[in-house]
Amino acid sequence: MATTPGTSIEDVTRPTTTGRLQWRVVDIVVAAVLGVACGLIFVAWNSVGYAGFQAMDALTPGLGGLFAGVWFLAGPLGALIIRKPGAALLVEMLAGFVSMAIGNQWGWTTMYSAFAQGLGAELIFLIFAYRRFNIGVGVLAGIGAGIGAAVIEFILGNWAKSLEFNVIYGVCLMISGAVLAGLLGWILMRALARAGALDRFAAGREARQTA
Repeated sequence: MATTPGTSIEDVTRPTTTGRLQWRVVDIVVAAVLGVACGLIFVAWNSVGYAGFQAMDALTPGLGGLFAGVWFLAGPLGALIIRKPGAALLVEMLAGFVSMAIGNQWGWTTMYSAFAQGLGAELIFLIFAYRRFNIGVGVLAGIGAGIGAAVIEFILGNWAKSLEFNVIYGVCLMISGAVLAGLLGWILMRALARAGALDRFAAGREARQTA
């Protein structure tokens, strides 16, 4: 392979930024699969998680946010696996659509929440220029999703509630997002990678290198 002066073989063979960020067919397929899978998780959590949500809210208004993180899972998980711009937003939106289509107690407002949560996670990966996908960034993405949820719920009606409620609720959403979306998403990504399910992704190659 010929190289121009001052250009090494490594520079030639290293993927370009455009190539690294370009969506492949396999990325789209996996995004769809993850969206459906996470949507089914949301459907299950709509009953179990919402019961816990109401119980905690009855104890102290706002504490119910501690149960919300599972609904943020799709965004961080999708981005940690696919590692392309828009992955967090797309997978969260797909999961929200599945949850809504099967039937839940929130109807079309599910899509508003999915957009805000996915966007919150997406912005974290954007801040790191889609180059960092470690556990710390995953946790931050979960927090970002929680912030997105707090913002959209404030717009949709929480503005009428007390400052104390909104502060408690917002903090609980961020804590829950960090643990049940960011940390759990990273654990699930690593488990899938070590099982060989992500061999066509950077996450799978990283898992083999650290095994």
